[in-house]
This record gives sequence, structure tokens and C-alpha cells, in this order.
Amino acid sequence: MRALFLAITLLCSGPCIADAVRLTNGEWAPYLGEQLPHRGVASRIVTEAFALEGIEVHWEFYPWARALYLAERGERTGTALWLRNPEREKAFHISEPVIESGYYLFHRKDRPLDWRQVGDLSGLRLGGGIGYDYGKAFQRAEASGQLQVNRLASEEQGLRMVLAGRLDAFPMDKVVAFALLNDRFSSAERRQMSFHPRPLRSDSLHLMLSREIPGNAELMARFNKGLAALRDSGRTARYLMEVQQPLSLAP
Repeated sequence: MRALFLAITLLCSGPCIADAVRLTNGEWAPYLGEQLPHRGVASRIVTEAFALEGIEVHWEFYPWARALYLAERGERTGTALWLRNPEREKAFHISEPVIESGYYLFHRKDRPLDWRQVGDLSGLRLGGGIGYDYGKAFQRAEASGQLQVNRLASEEQGLRMVLAGRLDAFPMDKVVAFALLNDRFSSAERRQMSFHPRPLRSDSLHLMLSREIPGNAELMARFNKGLAALRDSGRTARYLMEVQQPLSLAP
């Protein structure tokens, strides 16, 4: 027994960090998805960044609220991918940016819109996803009643309501919107769609590791090191380009 104890002590002479992690995830193609190649391009980046540090990732897919809940309680190592905010910083170690996301207002070509500030959107029939944060100005305007926003259960539903003329605009991450339009909509429907070039919000998205698990601070340092090496190799940019190049509104 003493020999076993000494062996464990030697193995854990530094921070004793697992060589495998369990991360929660959700559906957000093409970045994340259980049935996507590599579980989505963002999952691939996370997986390969950890692999460069000798750590294997086991992904578990859940509805987003449960994915966050399991990681926050320390029942899983962490979760991907999320916006950074003060509340999450209290519960999680948050990584360097994994991907950049830009939200744009999608609309029908025959119903163009223009805007410079959120107040310019007043009077439009806007949609939004339940639980989605479209930036401080948008959220404040919605809460005050300046904007009327129809919050919907799915982004596909939002785009279809725009096509049907029931909404004037629906905000989406541009890459996610293009993927959805290519996957679920006909070429005739895609030809009707456009988006305003001004982003509603632009943000980085991050891996989060639970503060409830000892060793996760050191684990995050290793992940960030692997992520930097992956980015410096050019592989991160190549993976993102491979996904984005086939996507467009063209038929």
C-alpha cells in the first residue's frame, strides 16, 4: 500500500491534471453539432488544442441550459462555446477566444433595411432566439419597449417568418445563418434573402472550465497553450475557411 501511495505521489508531484476531459456542448451548426464532421469546426479546434497538450476530449451534447448547468456544478469538466460575462467569470475559468462571431440582421431582398444605431430599428417587426443576447443596446431597447422582439424557439423558424413576411428582420451569426439556409432552404428561398452589412454585435466565443473542479486553472493554461500553437500553425484558420467557403446565399 505504501509503495502505491509513493507511486501516486511521484506521478502527481505537480498539479495532477487528468489526461481526458468531459465537455458539454450544444447544437449550433456549423460550429457545433453531434452529427457534424469532427462534432463541428469549433469542437474540432477545442479537441485539437487539447490534443497538442496530450489531453483527450469526450463530448456530451445537451440542450444549452443543461450543458451550462452540468459544467457550472462541476459535474462535467467544462463546456463550449460561450460569450464571456462577469457572471460566468465567477463560475468558470474562461479561455482565450476560440472563434469570433458576428450577428447580422437578415431580411428579404425586396424589403431592405438600413440602420446606424439600435434606435433606428424601432417600429420594425424583429425576431430573436429565446435566451439569445444581441448586445447591450439591443437588450436595453427591447426591455424598455423601444423594440418589439418576437422571441422564437428556433432560428430556422425566424428565417422562415422573414421569408413569409411576418418579420422584417431576424438577427443571426452570419456563418450559422448561411449554413442553415444552405441546409434547410431551397435555392429559390435563398435568392430572396439578404442581410445588412453592419453587425448587430461582434464577439469572441470561449471554452469554459468549471471552478468547482480542482486543477481546472492549470488545465485551462494547458488548453490556451495548445490553442495558441494550433492558431500559429495555421490550422485554425484553415479549418474555419474549409467550413465557410462553400456557404453563401447564392443558389
